[in-house]
Amino acid sequence: MPSKADRTAAVLTVSDRSSRGQRPDTGGPRVARALRRAGFRVIATGLVPDERPRIASALRRLARQAALVVTTGGTGLSPRDVTPEATRSVLDREFPGFGEAMRAAAFGRLPSAILSRATAGTRGRSLVVNLPGNPAGAVESLSVVLPAIPHALALIRRPQCDPHS
Repeated sequence: MPSKADRTAAVLTVSDRSSRGQRPDTGGPRVARALRRAGFRVIATGLVPDERPRIASALRRLARQAALVVTTGGTGLSPRDVTPEATRSVLDREFPGFGEAMRAAAFGRLPSAILSRATAGTRGRSLVVNLPGNPAGAVESLSVVLPAIPHALALIRRPQCDPHS
């Protein structure tokens, strides 16, 4: 069972409109509530525009603070959707199974779910998981991968797995 330190989480919303104050961020708070219900302590939240350097910087910062960093938004096909690229630029190792499982679970109900480019992986001793920007889709996708997260955290938080120490 993961320790209490391994049950810390951060949520990063990636949205041009929300970051400009043109639309309220509803996805980030919904994901944070879902994480709390699952037993995580959400210790940080953030909101950044769809800009690769800003996303990468926020991911690096949040991965130093929390065992689990979850993003919502920026995983689609729009030219501004760059969350997966920003995420890959900071990952040590990618876990493609997370994105594959989320897409497969949603496909029967929503065939366009396969267009999501969400990914996951490690940054140091933290797990980073991309979720879609649609609030309901983000929570649904989180529920798909949530059963694997405690085991993944237990494995990557072992001292010998920390390349950034």
